[in-house]
Amino acid sequence: MSNHKVDLATTVNITSTYAGQWASKYVSIALLSGKTLDNGGVTIMPNIDYKYVIQKGAFDSNFIKNASCDFTDTGAVTLTERVLTLEEFQINSEFCKKDFAQTWQAAEMGYSVLNANLPASFQEFIVSQFAAKIADKYEQVIWNGTNGNAGEFDGFTTLFAADGDVVDVAAVGGGVDAANVIAELQKIVAAIPATVYEKDDMYVYIGTNILRFYIQALGLVGAGSGIDNKGTLWYN
Repeated sequence: MSNHKVDLATTVNITSTYAGQWASKYVSIALLSGKTLDNGGVTIMPNIDYKYVIQKGAFDSNFIKNASCDFTDTGAVTLTERVLTLEEFQINSEFCKKDFAQTWQAAEMGYSVLNANLPASFQEFIVSQFAAKIADKYEQVIWNGTNGNAGEFDGFTTLFAADGDVVDVAAVGGGVDAANVIAELQKIVAAIPATVYEKDDMYVYIGTNILRFYIQALGLVGAGSGIDNKGTLWYN
């Protein structure tokens, strides 16, 4: 008996009116970008093989006592840790060169088409699209991912919901829209602890849908209020 390995290539469906030279460039769909990573919303820890341990210190606020001639311990320090465990993900795709022999990319494959490489323009397109798809996917996973789903880990909303130390703000009934988005954002700001509110790295993150409603709400505010009677202003 002998063992035979069978490689199943990724299915490629090509619709083309090829006639001669390259007629036009590839047109790709609009993709989201990894804004959370690009804007520093997440600290990237490179060169970690398996786990990374973050030390956490909790200090009592009431350390100062009235003076006396005796030494008495005041306050307490609690040290804990948070372990970050890496997960491995992969993308498996295989393309058959023969599928491109009868398209305009054949000229890029060389004289011996079946023994050549994939068209250079297609290789560049695949690399750029895979990179964009990954950025799109993990921008969503960072916030809404669930570890039980293939290719995902627990995102912020999943972790926050399971963490008793997180301050939860009750959502408005019926959902957020342009008419109530400012009031809902005010509820979030009001719930920010005073010890956090003035920190340099304090940010309020909102989803794209909330941003759209907020921009609409700014357009609904008339003059006669705010700075220089300009109504609600955009604050970056």
